[in-house]
This record gives sequence, structure tokens and C-alpha cells, in this order.
Amino acid sequence: MKAEILSVGTELLLGDIVNTNAQYLSKRLAEMGILVYHQSVVGDNPQRLQEAFAEAFKRSDMVVTTGGLGPTKDDLTKEAAATYFNKKLTLDSEAFRQIQAHLSRGNRVVTEAHKKQALFPEGAVVFYNEVGTAPGCATEKDHKIIINLPGPPDEMTHMFEKAVVPYLAKYQDGVLVSKVLRIVGIGEASMAQRVDDIISQQGNPTVAPYAKDSEVILRITARAGSREEGENLIAPMEATIRERLGEDIYGEGDTSLEGETVKLLLNKKQTLAVAESCTGGLVASLLVNYPGISAAFMEGLVTYSNEAKIRALRVNPETIEKFGAVSEETAREMAEGIARRAGTDIGLSTTGVAGPEGGTPEKPVGLVCLGLYLKGEVRSKQMSLTGNRNHVRSKAATAAIDWLRRELGRI
Repeated sequence: MKAEILSVGTELLLGDIVNTNAQYLSKRLAEMGILVYHQSVVGDNPQRLQEAFAEAFKRSDMVVTTGGLGPTKDDLTKEAAATYFNKKLTLDSEAFRQIQAHLSRGNRVVTEAHKKQALFPEGAVVFYNEVGTAPGCATEKDHKIIINLPGPPDEMTHMFEKAVVPYLAKYQDGVLVSKVLRIVGIGEASMAQRVDDIISQQGNPTVAPYAKDSEVILRITARAGSREEGENLIAPMEATIRERLGEDIYGEGDTSLEGETVKLLLNKKQTLAVAESCTGGLVASLLVNYPGISAAFMEGLVTYSNEAKIRALRVNPETIEKFGAVSEETAREMAEGIARRAGTDIGLSTTGVAGPEGGTPEKPVGLVCLGLYLKGEVRSKQMSLTGNRNHVRSKAATAAIDWLRRELGRI
């Protein structure tokens, strides 16, 4: 079955609200083996809603809408569905009773407008709302289906899982099983080149690469009769990809680079302190996203000025004078200095030219140096990053955490 997602609301068109509903529905429908090839957004306008339904049903068997189920005059999605299928609106007494009960719990007055929310196209399957006041429904005619869901994400997701998933079970044609591999330290083009033959020869499963922030993602997807069958189809392809990419794959699923790095710190019982200049505390901020980090992360300093590097980290003034604050020599002394100051096993440092000004021909904007003190040894690396100031800072922080992850994997 092919489905299309139609998000209703002028506020979406104006960019006032981020459309997370469409993202959620696309993912969940795909997991159920229901194909989604198109998404669209339309304002609260009855004529444009009719046009959107007509266009969608040229391509799809089912349209899933979100939004426009409220009590106001511009909430017209159910009414538009009834008009499209030439059905009358009828009152569902149980839906109205639940709306009344929900409003009374909040000491709110039930008005005639709220009764509108309990009207549904004749013969529709009603999905009661256990979170808010707007019930949803599914209307069928001539092998076409319109599913109306509320706009608030918490109401929509609860209704989908509780009521729509069981309703759609009869329309499922197998399942789609996906495995996400997360890759860092190489660009999308380099990664694609290393697995080009796998991508070009794909059938079932398929492989789709895409870039996201400072990482690359590979999604392996198999169509199968069951989840177990799909996982068995994915396994050999995943093994081949892991062999090709090695430690560039830092994790899978919904994990994060900092999360995987902190897991290694905790598992290996290593303590860490961080000294940052160009990243301005971003490395520390990312690491502390992970619960339990306090067992490993002891201290973080933003030593932005030369004076701070000298005073707090004991960087030799001659090092800065001779090599500059942005240098591998300074980065190494920063890493060792923070480790000794905090009494940690590991010291990690960043220093660079984030821009947009401050660069020179010898040290242009985007030049970043990292330092790492680990097991009594200190080392450094230099990178040339691109993008605006925030991009350089973000990429530098990612590179620092990734370097730490790789080195932890070797001890």
C-alpha cells in the first residue's frame, strides 16, 4: 500500500512550527511496510484541502493528515475528508462524552464549538483521544482511505500507536527493517567510494547514505515478511560494510558520538579533563549530555586568552611566543597541563582560528590544533576546517571527541 502524508496548518506553511509529525509518521509507516513517496503541507483552506486530496489520490491509496481537528472554524480537515468522499457528518456520542469529561477535568466550559470535534464522516472508524480533546478517524471509500490525526505531536503519536497501528494491520504488506550505521571522521564522498559497489549492486536490502551535521549515516533497509527475516537479510551486508569502514563506524541506531565515547571512558575506568580555546566549552558541553559522565569527566576549562593558558594550564610562554597559541606545540602543553591540574588519566585540548577574522596566510581561518595526553604520552594533530565560525567550532569539537574515542579503543 502507498500512503501520503498531508500536514494541515497555515502555521506550518509560515514556518512558525517545525513539522515533526511528518518525520514521525514517515518512519513508523515505513516500519510497517507501508510506502510513503510524497509529503505535502497545506493551509487551513477548504478548497486547497480538496485539491490536495485529489492530487494525493492520483499517487497513493491512503492519505494520512495531521492537524485541523480543533473546535474553531478554520479546523476543517474532517469536514474536507467528508466532502471529498461525499459523506455526511454524524455525531459520535462517545467521542462527545470523552471531550466533555476531558474539559471538565480542567474546569473548562463545554461549548457548541466543542461538539464540532465529535462530528465524523458517516461510517468512519473513530479514534478516541486519550490525551487531548480532538478525536481522529479513518474514512474509506472505493478502496481509498483518509486517516485524520490531531496536530499536537503528543496527541498524534499516542493516537497513532494506540489506535492507528491496529487499524492498519490488515493493510500491511510485510515489514521494512532498517539498520543505521553512524560514521565519523570521513566525508560522505570518501565513505561512498569505499562502499560504491555495495550501493550500486543493491537490491534487497538497499543502502542509502546521507550526511548529517559532522557525521555520515548509512541506512540499510530490507523488505521482508517478518522482522527476523529482515534482520537476517541485513546481517551479511552490514558485516561487509563494517569490514570496509572499520573504526570509522562509531555506533548504530540513535546513539551519539559523545555517548559512545563516554561509554568507553566508563568501561575502561579512565578519567578526563578538557582544556578548550576555539571551541569555547563545546567539547565539555557535548560530553556532559551523557548521564553518568561525572564518574569520568573531572574538569573543563575554557582558556581563551594566552594569559589563561599560561596561568591555568602552565603553558610555557616561550611556546606561545615561538609557535603561537594556535599550534600543535601549544595544544600538547594544554592537554598535559589540564591533565596534571585535574589529576586525570587523560587531557584533551583544542585551539584554533574559528573566524571570521583573525586568520593569517600562515594560520588561516579554520586551522585547528588538538592535543591529547594519554597514558603519560602527549600527542597532537592539526586540521584545516571549512565553514563559518559555528561550523568550525562544531567540527573541531566533533574531531576532538572522535580522536579520543579512537584512542580509547586501542587501550
